[in-house]
Amino acid sequence: MLFPYGSPDILNAISSLGYAFFLFLNAVQADFTLTTKTGKKAWAIGLTSVLTPIAIGYLVIESKTFFPFWESILGNYEATSLLAVVISHSGCSFTVIAQFLTDLGILNSEIGRLALSSSFVINLSSGIFVGIGTAIFKSYEIDTLMIMMNVIYYIAFITLVPLVGRPLLRWVERQTPEDGPVNKIYTYAIIVVFLLLGFLAGQFHQPFLSGALVFGLVVPEGPPLGAELIDQLDLFATWFLTPIFITCCTMKLNLTLLPATPTLVAVILFVIIMVHLIKWILCISVCRFCNIPLTDSFCLALILSCKGVVDICSYMTVYDTLSQSEEAISVMIISVLMVGTISTFGVKTLYDPSRKYAGYQKRNIINLKPNSELRIVACMHKPSHMIPIKNVLQLCSPSLGNELVVDLLHLMELVGRASPIFIAHHHQQKKGGESSHHNYSGEVIVTFNLLEREYAGSVSINTYTAISPFTLMYEDVCHLALDKFASLIILPFHIRWTEDGGIESNDNNIRSLNTMVLERAPCSVGILVSHGGHRNSSNYNVAMIFLGGHDDREALCLAKRTFKDPNNNLVVYRLLARDRDITDWEHMIDDEALREVRGTYVKIENVTYEEKTAEDASQTTSFLKDIADKYDFIIVGRRNGIKSSQIDGLENWTEYSELGVIGDLLASPDMRTKASILVVQQQHTTTKS
Repeated sequence: MLFPYGSPDILNAISSLGYAFFLFLNAVQADFTLTTKTGKKAWAIGLTSVLTPIAIGYLVIESKTFFPFWESILGNYEATSLLAVVISHSGCSFTVIAQFLTDLGILNSEIGRLALSSSFVINLSSGIFVGIGTAIFKSYEIDTLMIMMNVIYYIAFITLVPLVGRPLLRWVERQTPEDGPVNKIYTYAIIVVFLLLGFLAGQFHQPFLSGALVFGLVVPEGPPLGAELIDQLDLFATWFLTPIFITCCTMKLNLTLLPATPTLVAVILFVIIMVHLIKWILCISVCRFCNIPLTDSFCLALILSCKGVVDICSYMTVYDTLSQSEEAISVMIISVLMVGTISTFGVKTLYDPSRKYAGYQKRNIINLKPNSELRIVACMHKPSHMIPIKNVLQLCSPSLGNELVVDLLHLMELVGRASPIFIAHHHQQKKGGESSHHNYSGEVIVTFNLLEREYAGSVSINTYTAISPFTLMYEDVCHLALDKFASLIILPFHIRWTEDGGIESNDNNIRSLNTMVLERAPCSVGILVSHGGHRNSSNYNVAMIFLGGHDDREALCLAKRTFKDPNNNLVVYRLLARDRDITDWEHMIDDEALREVRGTYVKIENVTYEEKTAEDASQTTSFLKDIADKYDFIIVGRRNGIKSSQIDGLENWTEYSELGVIGDLLASPDMRTKASILVVQQQHTTTKS
């Protein structure tokens, strides 16, 4: 009633083209260079996970010992098709795994990166084997010569297309101006070549989709070319035609036939369970051999077992070639839903990537030994963040006995690719240059190399580039801080003001990232608020506002490093409440933290200590307005959740909770300050149970 005779075929033909574009775009997002970058661990996991189940399945199903048994209970047609069930469930789709990891928020995690590499190996190797198998199967009834010719044509196709296409497409990229759009003629030419290669694949008995996949892998991922193709085609192909194609595919099935064939259903379920158990055992065994924890090994096995949209469409392609019965395909599609559900719940329950950031070790400034180096992870997103970050590093007064070790992380949004990238530029320089045609963070590297030379012997700077989705960038930041034993992470605030007080940029993605890092960071965190204005001088007037609490004590320790440069001037303001309890334990700890500043340090010419009494929030606000424009830098503690009479009621008016009450007040346009503000949160420590 819904679809008159003939209309499903028309709809299916149109949406099939959309699905071909969907596969093409997903292949474009895959990093073809993973074939050379992938380590031995991923190759071992990938190859054993796909080849061993197929080999065992072939022995159990097609061998002379077992095949008569399957034939006696299923019949020749169904028994012959069991091997296709084994092959289809032994592999996995890179596209499905990448989307699965993104949905779970673990794309950037260690397990996520290993799963991506392993799935690429599985997808690539199984795709090649299936292509060769298709060439043999489609020519099996003709003659041996035709089988050999089709296999040779297929191997030549998957070899020559990358060898010829990749250099040509790199040439197209070089013709595109930096940060400029790709010429439309090149985009149209790529689409035409994609269609022609799909047609050419059909000439040696390969499906049209194989041409889309091979050419998609050849197109350079990411901007400018890959990102442009995705921007032009993704909405129409992925979000409009592909869902229609999947609906058309599943409409062909009739699940009411399953109760009539219980034996077939039971056998296929047995084969599917056997294949996945073998994959799990092999994956866990290889992972344990590589010293991966058991829980993580099992999670990786679950991830590599996951099925999705691409697998359903592949099953329906097999069904259309009459290689499988309707009942068998129905069971396989139901198994996709079951395996996907089990994998999702299993990984969510067992794997928590943030657990490694739990603060069992004290990694903060207050616990550093005297005259020890300060390790900082400084993050930036835009060129406008370079100067403020550079100013903060200079503020720390690097010198002999007050050394800085900086890991500078340039964060870029993942566009036009499926797999995240993490580049250590100092490793590339040791190898003699960039390992790819992309030149990431070139201006950043040059700027901070000059800073390192300016402070030779007292500053060490290593530059990194992380390209990942904004929702998962916190993983790169926290992992680098954990790996480099950092005591402080510096993050730029999401709003940047111009010199006249107007808003230059406002990025809520950066704000979300800052919030997630504050919650998960394995060390202390500083959020840098810049009000515009680029300073050429490295001499700073610095104010530190101290109310009390662990965040303020951490901020004080950072402030005490600034006056080691005699050209910097530090003023420490302590805001006291009239109703303070001098016997309170926190108050006593605060007094001890300030003891040196009030005593020894105050004798130094460039250090001043002042105590101010603030009865209520209005007096605190007035005091901040008085000093806001007198300094180049103001350092404060975040003091999240700490209440005191000096700020009572102000927390209800706080617009940016990540800055705390004092930081939010200072960042407000009403303050009319040009000072940069650094809001410090001390590491959240955890007690081992």
